Amino acid sequence: MDTKWLEDFVSLVETRSFSRSAELRHVTQPAFSRRIQSLEAWLGTDLIDRTSYPTRLTPAGEVFYEQALEMLGQVNNARALLRGSRPTGQTTIDFAVPHTLSLTFMPKWVKTLEGDFGHFSTRLMALNVHDAVMTIVEGGCDLLLCYHHPRQPVQLDASRYDMLLLGSETLRAYSRCDRTATPEFLLPGSSREPLPFLAYGSNAYLGRMVELILADAKRRPHLEKRYETDMAEGLKMMALEGHGVAFLPESAVTREVKQKQLARADGGSSEWEVRMDIRLYRERPSPQRPGKSIVSRLWEHLAKTEKAARK
Repeated sequence: MDTKWLEDFVSLVETRSFSRSAELRHVTQPAFSRRIQSLEAWLGTDLIDRTSYPTRLTPAGEVFYEQALEMLGQVNNARALLRGSRPTGQTTIDFAVPHTLSLTFMPKWVKTLEGDFGHFSTRLMALNVHDAVMTIVEGGCDLLLCYHHPRQPVQLDASRYDMLLLGSETLRAYSRCDRTATPEFLLPGSSREPLPFLAYGSNAYLGRMVELILADAKRRPHLEKRYETDMAEGLKMMALEGHGVAFLPESAVTREVKQKQLARADGGSSEWEVRMDIRLYRERPSPQRPGKSIVSRLWEHLAKTEKAARK
């Protein structure tokens, strides 16, 4: 049996969709389906009820889901144990962070922390949101930093994972502009002259947030896709060269807006924007998995800071 089959199955349980899980696992849907069938053949029983929609587990599937999580946990515990035996293992905090936050939020946040909490060693894994979440589930990191929105939530079991709210981020449209801060492209455009659109790939979390913006807008923009990538930084560079409109996190363009290289392409309207939480997660310490002492001390510090900020 391939452990990837277990990861595929866990993903399918979480998404309840073969097509969505195939996207997240970076394989075609037929290949993903074959891998689930291979797992079922190895087990000698059906895990998925294929007579219903949306996807539903069989009774055997419900039982095996818990076993799959336990098996993956054991494999990852062994990996964590070996990593912890490294000379710097117990004194380094391993972060899993989506690419955009690793470039915008993380550097300033760590700098602030060092002033309040003191210096600490970090190891950063910059990933897409799904892979970052899977990294903490699989025991590959100590802390997960990610975006969260109620309609595109990070689904981590609250009985197993602790969460702290660190801040928020606004995603909105930007375009190249002249020195008077006049954007070259302005929403909503027209059916006769649609705006060149710089889009996120289908697997990108920010791409799904843009889909929410466009679906909720009272005036639907007229957009013609010209470019696609998973990276917000890549879209920003294309926008700076005048290739079109891009929806970007506000923190990613602070300097460019101040220097009048980019300007809001929404005319100052909140119609085409969305606000996301910036959250930090950790696996709740237990006698079996106590975690690193440096992580516990940092978490306690952050929890006190968050509590004080709410008062």
